[in-house]
Amino acid sequence: MKATNTTIRVCMGTGGIAAGGVEVLDAFRKELELAGIKADVKKNCSMHKVGCRGLCAKDVLVDVIIGDKKTTYQFIKSDMVPRIVKEHVVEKNPVREWMVGEDYLAFHEKQFKVVLSDCGSIDPEDISAYIGVKGYEAAKKVMTSMKPGDVIETIKASGLRGRGGAGFPTGAKWEIAGKQDSKQKYLICNADEGDPGAFMDRSVIEGNPHAVIEGMIIGAYAIGADKGYVYIRAEYPLAVERLRKALSDARENGFLGKEILGTKFNFDIKVKLGAGAFVCGEETALIASIEGQRGMPRAKPPFPVYNGLWGKPTVINNVETLANIPYIIRNGDRWFASFGTEKSRGTKVFALTGKIKNSGLIEVPMGISLKEIVYEIGGGIEGDRALKAVQTGGPSGGCIPAAMVDMSVDYESLIKAGSFVGSGGMVVLDETDCMVNIAKFFLEFTQAESCGKCVPCRIGTKRLLEILTRITKGAGKEGDLELLEKLSKDVKAASLCGLGQGAPNPILSTIKYFRHEYEAHLEGRCPSAVCKELLTYYVLEQFCKGCGACLRACPAGAITGEKKKPHFIDSGICIKCGACFDVCKFKAVKKE
Repeated sequence: MKATNTTIRVCMGTGGIAAGGVEVLDAFRKELELAGIKADVKKNCSMHKVGCRGLCAKDVLVDVIIGDKKTTYQFIKSDMVPRIVKEHVVEKNPVREWMVGEDYLAFHEKQFKVVLSDCGSIDPEDISAYIGVKGYEAAKKVMTSMKPGDVIETIKASGLRGRGGAGFPTGAKWEIAGKQDSKQKYLICNADEGDPGAFMDRSVIEGNPHAVIEGMIIGAYAIGADKGYVYIRAEYPLAVERLRKALSDARENGFLGKEILGTKFNFDIKVKLGAGAFVCGEETALIASIEGQRGMPRAKPPFPVYNGLWGKPTVINNVETLANIPYIIRNGDRWFASFGTEKSRGTKVFALTGKIKNSGLIEVPMGISLKEIVYEIGGGIEGDRALKAVQTGGPSGGCIPAAMVDMSVDYESLIKAGSFVGSGGMVVLDETDCMVNIAKFFLEFTQAESCGKCVPCRIGTKRLLEILTRITKGAGKEGDLELLEKLSKDVKAASLCGLGQGAPNPILSTIKYFRHEYEAHLEGRCPSAVCKELLTYYVLEQFCKGCGACLRACPAGAITGEKKKPHFIDSGICIKCGACFDVCKFKAVKKE
């Protein structure tokens, strides 16, 4: 068989697989064999699956690397593979019309990747691939040349803050746990990512699970823990599968278990599957779930670092926080602290979704502006419509208006604006979005996910949702806005955990920045023409061709008219389903 100095990478994250990554990978194997090229590293030709490449909107993404020249293809399907193999791999002529364009380069240009630096370039199911990019060198370093206190001081000096929501300094948390006088301590990785539109932690585990494992090993060594857990939701089957394989391979290679790397340090990790309860992302509810209890939060203090899993000192860090650790140890605290802002060091991974051209997974330095993320990395708004807001922090976050798009993305700035970084969800909203309806959407989620333990959250979120629902149906009353604001503040102040404390944020931020939309709803109008009960459909006679498409589509029989003559909609019969609006090719049907 022929041998070529070629590497082929196929995106096999969840997005890549959904777009046909498995079929593309199989097609490459078949075509390489037909071309007489053996896909074997020893034969100077390698082909492997990789995790999320970031720009999910262009999956399936494929790299063809010949020598030191890399070509990336987008939107690849299995039937396109024969041509790529023939023209590019064999004849050395890249298929230019399928290559990524300037928007792909712009998407990556302003990113700075730490956690995602190896995602999309190494095989997540091959421990040798991780070792080949200096994987587990940081773990070896701390266990052979650093004391636990030295590790903690390094993390403190780096300025790394928890990437799971609150932003508590990681080194300080480790220091407190390390000082606890207990023979048994635990370290837990919180991978219970449940925010709508969020896929940061899932993608990291799918693309580079060994970085998370190595971060846990280093953290356990620093605080003196010999047992660890990864709490991950069962709805992430691919991440769970790759994580379990990585744990098994780490044990076989001496990175987990007894006397790791010939030292006296013992540490192993178990996987605990969550059942999809959003509240279990809260650390005390997560602990209760691991213990076999119902996943409900408890009052704090005591905090888990003092009294956590089974009453023992416990550190809980999320996936992204732990994945940063090996890179900080390898490159140094000053390196990590050299980017970001004074109080928000390093980078942050965001899931960029919504009405954005380039949706996907990004990692940017703290302090970058929202404008740079939306218009340079994200490529701007779909359909070139106007930006209305950016919702950050997941369902408990707030909505930042377009007028503030120049603001810095960091912990302090977002909190000041009425939102927060959270785990990293970032949903872009455009001029067609109704902000009252958006607040209702997020509150529906948090209200449904409330565990019901405390009255302010259980009852308060229900009352808030009732008021919002009434307003979006045109039944709002005088004083509703003031009631929403007062009740929201009460729920925030009195709720037991972060779910209830954050649930009113979408309401408060949208009232603060988009009060005029709420007032319009109270007058019976939805300015964005979204809220069904407030809409009126009518036909513009000068545009209507009398084709009958709307008449045939109307399920209520509300449309009348003769062929080739203007049609009419009877508002008394119309059920406001929008079918007529959707089928009209001449834009003669309007809604307002």
